[in-house]
Amino acid sequence: MVDFARKYDVLVIGGGNAALCAAISARRAGASVLVLEGAPKFYRGGNTRHTRNMRCAHDTATDILTGPYTEQEFWEDLLRVTGGETDEELARHMIGESKDILNWIVEQGVRWQPSLGGTLSLGRTNSFFLGGGRAMLNALYLTAERLRVNILYDAEVVALEIDDGMFLSAALRQGESVVPIRARTMVAAAGGFEANIEWLKQYWGEAADNFLIRGTPYNRGSILKMLLANGVQDVGDPTQCHAVAIDARAPKFDGGIITRHDSVVFGIVVNNQALRFYDEGEDIWPKRYAIWGRLVAAQPDQIAYIIFDASSRDSFMPTLFPPLEAGSIAGLAAKLDLDPAALEKTVTDFNAAVRPGTFDHTILDDCRTEGLTPPKTHWARRIETPPYYAYPVRPGITFTYLGTRVNKQARMLMRDGRPAANMFAAGEIMAGNVLGKGYAAGIGMTIGSVFGRIAGREAAQHARN
Repeated sequence: MVDFARKYDVLVIGGGNAALCAAISARRAGASVLVLEGAPKFYRGGNTRHTRNMRCAHDTATDILTGPYTEQEFWEDLLRVTGGETDEELARHMIGESKDILNWIVEQGVRWQPSLGGTLSLGRTNSFFLGGGRAMLNALYLTAERLRVNILYDAEVVALEIDDGMFLSAALRQGESVVPIRARTMVAAAGGFEANIEWLKQYWGEAADNFLIRGTPYNRGSILKMLLANGVQDVGDPTQCHAVAIDARAPKFDGGIITRHDSVVFGIVVNNQALRFYDEGEDIWPKRYAIWGRLVAAQPDQIAYIIFDASSRDSFMPTLFPPLEAGSIAGLAAKLDLDPAALEKTVTDFNAAVRPGTFDHTILDDCRTEGLTPPKTHWARRIETPPYYAYPVRPGITFTYLGTRVNKQARMLMRDGRPAANMFAAGEIMAGNVLGKGYAAGIGMTIGSVFGRIAGREAAQHARN
């Protein structure tokens, strides 16, 4: 039972990977810790429930990784996907700290599985959770409970009392009443605002009505909004987000990773005018999959279609929804409510531009188009083997990049540049410090684990001093 009259050393708001890493880190440092998870217990964990892996630097191959992934290579990958829009000091600090996380997270009960090959191309760079994100979460919660971290579910924080950068208390809704929660320090790990459609519409307009939220419906941004209203400095472009192309037949919220499509590089992508609009073969898929949500969001009616043929049908990870199928391109167009003549022309023009090469989806191969706009730079193969297939896709928003600015100690910075007295942040709520734009597979979990561990440790030290 949670003692509401008690003043805790560390209050953690949130219940996902970042929150649990903060709670465990603080408790291991000797602090008393209360975790407030806004979701019911079954839905605990935010977007961590839908994750599979984490990207950490390491110097040699291991039992679960096929080769080294140096800090410099990690930095170069991050620099490439963000286009330089990242805080270099914080990013390099995170990358350096990530080397310890591989072992530290195992010490908290999380287990890794052997490396994966196939279309993901992540066997060297990313470690996969045995049992997926939910199993990872269960392990962290079990460890937290064994350490006597106090955890409360359905715990909606409706107000924060902050005085000139010093956290004083939180107002917690309990049934029909609101009770104050006091703590010496506070760690905000409550995610972004991706499930708040009205807030998204402030930046995206009516197009946001067509967005699907592949992550938790509980990340509505209320804690972020309270912190910014109390003078915490913001970071990140509010229009930037982790947005992938997911199946248009997915539910509005919480569809998770099984609604994502990894088939883009094996075919072409057209909008509802049956026109291609971007290079499907620009780079290795884990470094480019998260751009497709924004690309589809910019198309008419925020919908697009991945088109491929029988030669690619078994080349990628199966998805929750089967592809639509037809014996001809015109027949496929009819099933998609596209102009058959327009789709046939797009496919014919693409096929004519394909230049032969040696196909290899694991590298930047030499299969490309010539004289086509936009080009397909790699993995270009003619679409000519029936039956023909298509997946309808919409923008699937995972998390937003607008957040709280922090320093290397995960301490929030106030608008005037001063460090907050006793407020720390970890996870998606501060991811914009590292991710100005773009994404590479597994970095979200790295941000959460690294800064969660730091935030918990620093908050505990502050509270006990």
